[in-house]
Amino acid sequence: MSRIVIVSNRTPGKGPAAGGLAVALKKVLGEREGFWFGWSGKLTESPDAKPRFEDIDGLNIAQIDLSPDDHRAYYSGFSNSILWPSFHLRLDLATIESHWYEGYRRVNAQFAKALMPLLKPDDVIWVHDYHLIPLASELRSLGAKNRIGFYLHIPFPTADALYAIPHHGELMRDLSRYNLIGFQANRDVAAFTDFAEHQAPSTFGTRATEAVDFSKTEIAAFPIGSDPEAFARLSASPAAKKMIHRMRRALGEQALILGVDRLDYSKGLPQRVEAYEKLLANNQRFRRNVHLLQVAPPSRDTIKEYQETSDTLDAMCGRVMGRFAEPDWAPLTYVKRAYGQPSLAGLYRLARVALVTPLRDGMNLVAHEYIGAQNPENPGVLVLSRFAGAAEIFPEALLVNPFDTDETAEALRMALDMSLEERRDRWQALDAAARAHNVDDWALSFLERLSPGIGEAGSGARDVIYMASVA
Repeated sequence: MSRIVIVSNRTPGKGPAAGGLAVALKKVLGEREGFWFGWSGKLTESPDAKPRFEDIDGLNIAQIDLSPDDHRAYYSGFSNSILWPSFHLRLDLATIESHWYEGYRRVNAQFAKALMPLLKPDDVIWVHDYHLIPLASELRSLGAKNRIGFYLHIPFPTADALYAIPHHGELMRDLSRYNLIGFQANRDVAAFTDFAEHQAPSTFGTRATEAVDFSKTEIAAFPIGSDPEAFARLSASPAAKKMIHRMRRALGEQALILGVDRLDYSKGLPQRVEAYEKLLANNQRFRRNVHLLQVAPPSRDTIKEYQETSDTLDAMCGRVMGRFAEPDWAPLTYVKRAYGQPSLAGLYRLARVALVTPLRDGMNLVAHEYIGAQNPENPGVLVLSRFAGAAEIFPEALLVNPFDTDETAEALRMALDMSLEERRDRWQALDAAARAHNVDDWALSFLERLSPGIGEAGSGARDVIYMASVA
C-alpha cells in the first residue's frame, strides 16, 4: 500500500499548540499510524543528517537539527522577513538580504536529502507551507518521481506583490514541480491563476526568462477547518467550566468581547483595539457593561517588526485604559500567553462576541473554534474580517473591513445589541458550514485529489510519515 509522506517546517512540541496549523496537523496524524519528520527546534554548528526518533504526546517524531546560520537565513530571514510580509501584502515590512535566499534553499536541500532515503517508489508526499516551496524541486533533482502535493496555509499574494519577491521566478518554477497545489480560499486560486496566465518576462539581466509551465500542476482550494464536535465537548469540560466560573466571577454581568491571536502584525490587533475604543467613545451605555479580553501569545519576537507590533499594542491598550478605566472597572485585559484548548473553549463559550479581524489571513481557525464552542441555546456573534479566508465560508458572520475601525466599532455595537433569535439563526448557519469544512474532511479531500484512494481513513491501513513544519 502507498504511504503518505507529509512535509512542513517543524515537529510539534509538548504542551498546548499556539497555532491552528499545529492543532490541525496533530489531529490528522493522531488518527493514523506513522511518524512526523522535521526540524527539532535545536541549533547546532554540525547537524547530524540522520534523524532522531522521539515520542511526543503519543506521536512518533523523527527530528533533524539545523545550523544557526542556516536557520537564521531560512526561517527568520527569507521565510518570515520576505515571504510572510509579501504574501500578506505588507511589502513595506519586507526586509531583503540577498544571502537569505541561499540559506533558504540550503535548508530545503537538507530536508530533501534527509527524506529521500526514507522514500519508496509509490509514496505520496504532502508538503506544507511557504518555508518549503522548493522542496519538490530538490526531491526531483535527487530522482524522486513520486506524486507530490503542496498546501499553502497563508494567503497567496497578488501578482504585483509576487514580482517584488526576490527570486520569485525560481519559486514559481519550484511550485510547478508539484502535482497538486492547494490553497485556503478561492481568492488565492484566482491570484495564482492570474500570475500563471499573465506572466511578465524579466527585463533584468541579459538572458530572457521563459514562462513557467503549470500544465502538469493542478490548482484548487481546500478550506481548512477545525473539529467543531471536539470544541463542543471541550466547552463543557471541567477545565472550560473552571475558566467560565473564573471569568463570570470577574466580569459579573459584563458582556465579554474576545480576541485570540498570535501576536503578529497580520492580525490587525492595533486596529482592533482602536475599534473597541471607538465603541466605548460612541456608546457611553456600554461602559462598565462590556469587557475586551485579548489573548495574544508572542510569536517570532526576535524579528523587529513583531517587536514593533507588540510595542504599539501595549501603547494602545494603555491609552484605552487611561481614557476609560474607573477605580472599579477596567475596559480591557491583554494577556501575552497561550492557553490550552479546554481553557480557550471555555472563553469561546462565554464570549458574547468573537472579534476575528486580521488584516489578511489564510483561513483563521479561531473563527471555526469559536463557532464549535457556542451554546446552541444562547450563542455569541462572530465579527469577522472580509480578508480572512474564513469569510468565504462564513458569510453569516458580521463581515467587516478591519482597516475601517468605524465599521468594526459599528459591527461590535450590532453584535452586542443583536436579538437572541438572530444570533441563533446566524450561528446555526455558521455551525453547518464549520461542520462541512472540518479538519478531517480537509485532509482527506486533499489526499484523495492528490492520489485517488490514498485519502481513505483506516487506522493501521497505511503508514504515514510526517516531515513537518509548524510555523
